[in-house]
Amino acid sequence: MTIASISARAVAVPVAKPTRMSNRELADRHYMLVEVADSDGRTGIGYTYAGTAGGSLTKTAVDDLLAPVYLGADADDVYGLWGRAYQEALLAGRRGAVIRALSAVDIALWDLKAKRAGQPLARLLGGSTAPQYAYASGGYYQQDEGDWCDAIRREIAFNRGQGFTDHKIKVGGLSVAEDARRVAAAVDAIGGGGGRLALDANNAYHSVHEAQTAIEAFERAAGDCPLWWFEEPLSPEAIRGHGELAARIRTPVATGEIHQTRWEFRSLIEAGAAAILQTDAGVVGGVGEWLRVAHTADSFGLQMAPHWHHNLHVHLTAAVTNTLVVEFFALEKGIYNFELLLTPETRLRHRDGRVLVPERPGLGVELDEDAVTKFEIAN
Repeated sequence: MTIASISARAVAVPVAKPTRMSNRELADRHYMLVEVADSDGRTGIGYTYAGTAGGSLTKTAVDDLLAPVYLGADADDVYGLWGRAYQEALLAGRRGAVIRALSAVDIALWDLKAKRAGQPLARLLGGSTAPQYAYASGGYYQQDEGDWCDAIRREIAFNRGQGFTDHKIKVGGLSVAEDARRVAAAVDAIGGGGGRLALDANNAYHSVHEAQTAIEAFERAAGDCPLWWFEEPLSPEAIRGHGELAARIRTPVATGEIHQTRWEFRSLIEAGAAAILQTDAGVVGGVGEWLRVAHTADSFGLQMAPHWHHNLHVHLTAAVTNTLVVEFFALEKGIYNFELLLTPETRLRHRDGRVLVPERPGLGVELDEDAVTKFEIAN
C-alpha cells in the first residue's frame, strides 16, 4: 500500500486565560496536524506542538521538505522512510521545527498502520490496553487566581476531586522564597495520603549552583514529604550541568522534553543527567524514535515519564516496561488545549488516577473539523 497524499495544517488555539511559566507568557498554543492517506483511502493522523508560535514554520517543513520523501512510498516502511526523511533534512537542519514536523508525519504513519491492522496502537506495538498510571499536571502562574498559595491549594483540590493523588506544579517564575511557599502549600493540600509532588522549572535556573540552591529550599519547604522529581532545572543544552546537579541533590532530576532524536538522549544518559526521561514523541522524532529511546533507557535502569500529549503517550507507555507515569492535563484548566481539536467522544478518559487506553484502532482520536477550521492559521 502506497502513500497517496500528505496534508499538513497549522492551528493556533488560545489558552483560556493569561498564563505564564518561568520563562514565557502563554497566549496561544500552536499545533501542526498531519493527515496521511494511503492508496486505499485510509487515513492516519499525526500532530506536534509547535510552540507559542511556529505553527506555519512546522507546516512548511512538512510541505516542502518531508512530504516529497514519503509520497508514493510503501506506507508500511515506517522506519525506512524515517531514515530517508532524516537524511533529507541534513541541510535544512535536523532539530527544532524540522524534527517536530518529522515526528508528526511518523505518528500519522503509525496511526495509519494500526488502523489498517484494526488494533489500538498500544496493542500493535506489543502492549496491552490496561489503564496507565497518571498524574495531574498544572500549577502555572495565573495572575487572576489571587494569592499564589491559595491558587495552588484550589488546583490540588480540583486534581484530587478528579481522582489523582500525584501532582506537578511550576517553579522558577517567582523568587525562590515565594516558590517555596507554593511548594509548602501544595504539600499541605496533598495531605498525608501518600500523594507525590513534582516540580517543573522549565529551564529557569542559569547555573548548577542556582538550581541547587532552589531545590534545597523547595526540599526544606516540603518537610517530610520527598519531592518526586525536579524537572528541567537548567537549559536543555546544559547536559553536563544536569549531570552535575543530579549528583549533588537528593531529589531525582527529570528532563528530556525538548531533546530530539536518540543521539541527544545518548548524551543525556551518558552524562547521568536524569533519573527520569520525559521524552516527547511529538518532539523526539515520532513513535519509532520514542521507542528507541525508551528501550535504551530501560537498559540503563531509567524510567519514562513522557511530556504532554497524553492521547498519544498512553499508547506508548503501555508498550514498554519502564513506564513511570503519564502526564495528564485536564482540559478544564485551559492550559494544554489540544483536545479542543478533537471530537469530545475521542478525548482521553481517566478513572481513579489512571488514563484509559482507547480501544479504537490507531491512536483512537478524531479531529473535530469545525474546531480545526476555526483555529487554522491562514496560509
